[in-house]
Amino acid sequence: MSIIELQQLTKTYGNARGITNLTFSVEEGEIFGFIGPNGAGKSTTIRTLLGLIYPTSGSAKIFGKDIIQHGQEIKKEIGYLPSEVFYYDNMKVKDLLKYSASFYKKDCSKRMNELAARLELDVNKKIDDLSLGNKKKVGIVQGLLHEPKLIILDEPTSGLDPLMQQRFFELLQEENQKGATILFSSHILSEVQRLCDRVAIIKDGELVSLEKMSTLKENNYKRFKLEMAEPVTESSFAVDGVTELRIKDKEVSFMYKGNINAMLRHIASMEIANLWIEEPDLEEIFMHYYEKEE
Repeated sequence: MSIIELQQLTKTYGNARGITNLTFSVEEGEIFGFIGPNGAGKSTTIRTLLGLIYPTSGSAKIFGKDIIQHGQEIKKEIGYLPSEVFYYDNMKVKDLLKYSASFYKKDCSKRMNELAARLELDVNKKIDDLSLGNKKKVGIVQGLLHEPKLIILDEPTSGLDPLMQQRFFELLQEENQKGATILFSSHILSEVQRLCDRVAIIKDGELVSLEKMSTLKENNYKRFKLEMAEPVTESSFAVDGVTELRIKDKEVSFMYKGNINAMLRHIASMEIANLWIEEPDLEEIFMHYYEKEE
């Protein structure tokens, strides 16, 4: 069953870019990645789905119900974490969370304390005394408080340190195992790779690609940097899957798409002083997707 269905969903802001004819669906129990560079239209899509802004044309359903006609009803079963969280500064964290819980007509106090303990969040502090990372934790607790069926996350890890990111991912996986469907929007590919089953790639407000995560990983590019013991020529790296080859004296760099073991066997025959293998950043990977599209 599809939990989210978009049909030609479009939102325009005069001459400014919004989203154009987005069509895809998120199945029940999926952790679905929604990725693209900043400004691609991810937040616009999410805010349209949540009824915070109205679509110009097209339609969308959540839980099989139209987002406009049944907006109020749908929202009761959604947990949402926006990319930036803003609160009443003077409130204590626990008062804010109790206020949030009051909308769901169920006792969330045990759950609130469990989540706060997991994330090391002091609920007795005032909002304006919190760091950016701790404000983000408040948003996470707020979004998961009522054990929603659908969790929508917009750039959720900004401001969290690596340890808290790890805890947050564990929390999401637990919620998913309990049956929650998750839409995870990010511009950080490694986050999406860790969590998601499928991924939609968006650029300039349009859907570029819809991939299974396994396919994206197979097609994943790695950036190789080598420091050679001796100068080499381009012919040494004339291998399928190598692009953007640059050689300067004994320094070599290139992008590689393919079986990493095959590449390691190939370079094992050379005299190497040092080797680095990096995840290319999302922009680089997108460039390959975008070029393929164009």
